[in-house]
Amino acid sequence: MKLRVKFKKTGAVRYIGHLDTMRFFQKVMRRADIDIKYTTGFSPHQVMSFAQPLSVGIESMGEYMDIDVGFYEGEEAFLNKVNASSVPGMECLSVNILPDNAENAMASVKSAEYNVKIKPDKCPDGLKELLDSDSSVISKKINAFLESPAILIKKEGKNGLREVDIRPGIYRFEFANGVFNMLLDASSGGNIKPLQVMQAFLTLPSGEELNPDALHITRLDMFTDNFVSLGNVGYKTIREYEGAGEGR
Repeated sequence: MKLRVKFKKTGAVRYIGHLDTMRFFQKVMRRADIDIKYTTGFSPHQVMSFAQPLSVGIESMGEYMDIDVGFYEGEEAFLNKVNASSVPGMECLSVNILPDNAENAMASVKSAEYNVKIKPDKCPDGLKELLDSDSSVISKKINAFLESPAILIKKEGKNGLREVDIRPGIYRFEFANGVFNMLLDASSGGNIKPLQVMQAFLTLPSGEELNPDALHITRLDMFTDNFVSLGNVGYKTIREYEGAGEGR
């Protein structure tokens, strides 16, 4: 049975990289005595895969991993066991039973939603006037930004730097109550980062780039086609799973 587990990554653990996050959850599954399946062969490992890796330093309320288990007691029992074996900031939030033909989490991701706050103590002088202004002023600047025929950034590729138009991949970009909210292309072919959008939007008078340390970024969720949350794919109970004819 394939399960999709939604978890959050906040606080100090946001500085743990993707590979260490994978190793952490492998240990958690063993400590929690989850009946997770293993690959066969000379060096067996847990059947576990993750959605799009989270950059170091970014918090998230919507991370996902897919696992394959032999026995499943249900969401409540699973969450209680796993979270009792976890650490503060790394908490599993929900579990869905995936359809037998479901794509894995990594292949499913098409877009992602973020909140971005600018840290007052690290805000460049050239931006303080803008950020201290009324929300309507910032919203007008955003509208003008989105009306641009192209938003070009430089992206590092296999053949060096190249210019890329990120405008088609910015599905939503708004500002309210001191927070920038954006919905961006997160597919393997696009994958726009919130830092790239903010650097393009908050052009500094001196021409210098925005320091990543000036931003507090939180990934809220990830979505499949038609902006369906990865956490809404599948079934909540074994009865629903069996009732749909899965696993027969």
